Order: sequence, then structure tokens, then C-alpha cells
Amino acid sequence: MPAWYEQSFGEDYLLVYKHRDMQGAAEEVHRMVNWLQLPQGAHIFDLCCGMGRHSVALAEAGYQVTGMDLSEVLLREARLHDGKGSVTFVRGDMRRVPLEGPFDAVVNLFTSFGYFEEDADNAQVITEIARVLRTGCPFIIDFLNAAYVEQHLVRQSERVDGNTLIQETRMIEDGCVKKNIKLTTITQDKQQSVEETTRHYNERVKLYGLPAFRRMIADAGLMLDHVYGDYEGSEYDAERSTRLILVGRKL
Repeated sequence: MPAWYEQSFGEDYLLVYKHRDMQGAAEEVHRMVNWLQLPQGAHIFDLCCGMGRHSVALAEAGYQVTGMDLSEVLLREARLHDGKGSVTFVRGDMRRVPLEGPFDAVVNLFTSFGYFEEDADNAQVITEIARVLRTGCPFIIDFLNAAYVEQHLVRQSERVDGNTLIQETRMIEDGCVKKNIKLTTITQDKQQSVEETTRHYNERVKLYGLPAFRRMIADAGLMLDHVYGDYEGSEYDAERSTRLILVGRKL
């Protein structure tokens, strides 16, 4: 049985998450650039780049960028977004990055972490970040704030996009935030025959807090320098911050 992340990041993902725009990514990159403090032309690795929103924005900001993702569908979209062909996109598993580097920075954004059931697999992702990162250079891990998610979880929501009803159910279970997604599409052919099709997907992210990240980062030979609670640069507050953004460097 394929893992959830091998099934969920396909064509329907593009529909469910089409509201994520390039402008928002550009604004986040502007803040990241201040945190990274890199010269123009530095080589940045976007680990789990998805549809390439941040990769393209980083390239437009003057950096050399390599983006990696496991999903062929998302990589296809990333290449479409990269109209100038300025980003190098590769396919790979974040536990076994098929690149040597070294990179001048590694970024792992928008909760592209905690996908695996075993703690050792998730920790291995940070070990890979350290492996491909040049000594003394920075990294960013942008993760959800577990305590905030637990307190503000929207249990159910639904919306309509075109002829598709998107229904999402969320829960906290077994130390993870889980989302069940149901898409129901109604189509009509030339003979006015109506057909209804339904697809189901699951998402699962392990709820790691700051103490767990501190351990994984230290074990990988990395140093944590700053912890932010959002892209405005607010100090992280375990109860009130919407994000857990970790900025550090390789020792």
C-alpha cells in the first residue's frame, strides 16, 4: 500500500491547494532573504519544493536555486511556473537526497516535514539537510506550531470549485494532525447523463514541538540560531504563534 504522501500529491492536490499564490511566496522569500544573509548568486536548495512557488521567487531574487520534490505532478507544475527556466528541478525522497551539494543554504518550507511514521525517518531528513549544506551556511525549516494547531483546529470545512465539492475533515490523533479529503465531481455528457465521481485522500503530519526539533538539529550537527513564530519575524510563542520557523547553520 503506497504511503499517503505518494498518493495525495497528484492532480487533485492542485485543485485542493490552488489558492496558494505566487505573491504570498514572494513576500515570504523577502523575509527569508533577510534571515539567510546570503550574497547574490548563492546556491539555495529548496527541499520539498512542491509547485515551485518559493523556488521561483528565490530565483527572481537573484539566487541560484535547485528544487526537489517526490511528486512528478508537482514538479511538472513547478516547471510551468518557472517560465524563464531559472530553477533546476529534480525528483527525490527527502530522506535520501540524490544530490551532493554543497549548497549555500537549504530551506524546507510550508510544513514539508513530519510526513513519516517513524521518528528516525523524520530525523533523517534533518541529517540530509546537514549533509548537503556547506559548513557555516544557513538553513530554514518552516513548520506548523503544534500547540496552536491543537487549539485552533478547524474540524470540518467544505467549498465548491467549479463542478467539484471539496470536503475536509481534520483531527488530532496518535500525535499527528490528520486530514481526510473527499472530492465529489459531477459531470454531464452530451446526452445530459449525469455522473458523480468521488475521490478520497489522507494527509498526516507528526506534531513535533521545539524541544524535539532542538534534539534533531543538534544530533545532525547543526546549530539553531533563531526561532520565529511567523514570517513577520515575531518571536516564537509556544501557545500563540501560528508557525514554528527554525533558522540556523551548519557547524
